[in-house]
Amino acid sequence: MPLENCRISLCNEVLRHHPFEAQCARAAALGYDGLEIAPFTLGDTPHRLSRHDIAAVRKTLSDHGLCVTSLHWLLVAPEGLSITSADPAVRARTIAVADGLIDLAAELGAGVLVHGSPSQRALTPGDEAGGRARAKAFFAHAGERAFAAGLRYAIEPLARNETDHINTLDEAAALVASIGVPGLVTMLDTSSAGQTEIEPLQNLIARHGSAGTIAHVQLNDPNRRGPGEGAMAFAPILRALDAAGYRGDLAVEPFIYEPDGDAVAARAIGYLRGLLEGLS
Repeated sequence: MPLENCRISLCNEVLRHHPFEAQCARAAALGYDGLEIAPFTLGDTPHRLSRHDIAAVRKTLSDHGLCVTSLHWLLVAPEGLSITSADPAVRARTIAVADGLIDLAAELGAGVLVHGSPSQRALTPGDEAGGRARAKAFFAHAGERAFAAGLRYAIEPLARNETDHINTLDEAAALVASIGVPGLVTMLDTSSAGQTEIEPLQNLIARHGSAGTIAHVQLNDPNRRGPGEGAMAFAPILRALDAAGYRGDLAVEPFIYEPDGDAVAARAIGYLRGLLEGLS
């Protein structure tokens, strides 16, 4: 399947001002194939959603011809989570939430969980080595748990203005390799990469994409707007992904919604569909 046939999903917090049913209706009408869901948009304790509530979410998506490609912003709710904390109780609670979200992803039919959550992986000054070790243990557990559920758990490199922990694709790939759990992978967020990486993204994609380490892609401009709303050229990025054999999903993840989320979502899907058609 060429890249032009890959699914394009919309990160649902872009339309969070709508009820979930309206989010689905709007995304489907615009031509998206699915949603990448931020669990906190489903409630304050998304890891504890009842089977009835999960079934309702699944039916709403299906009624609009959509799927859930992935979950992201995993540890925003409930509050107080951390994968690096020296407090065993905090870490145990964080693991329990992650386990619940992995189960939720499986129930919703998602293939990937994207671990961004910058605040919840921050390193404590003076205890950086301890924090990294505790994060590594967390990721090993999450990867094993995801693999057992038939999913992949993707470590997301984030820009340095968001976190001091795992900023580049090389760092994330090295961490994944050092852990060696089959369910643990990494991914590419073009906004963070555009702000942080030194070498061109096409080079990174050629190296990591061909090695199979990029399991998911989020498309956004370094200015934190949607693809096509800034200086980043996305045609070379898509061509590089295609050449590297990437056949996963493409998720639209802007953070600035002007004039509103509906307009941003509409602009992004039109821009990307046009670029993908040009690949053929």
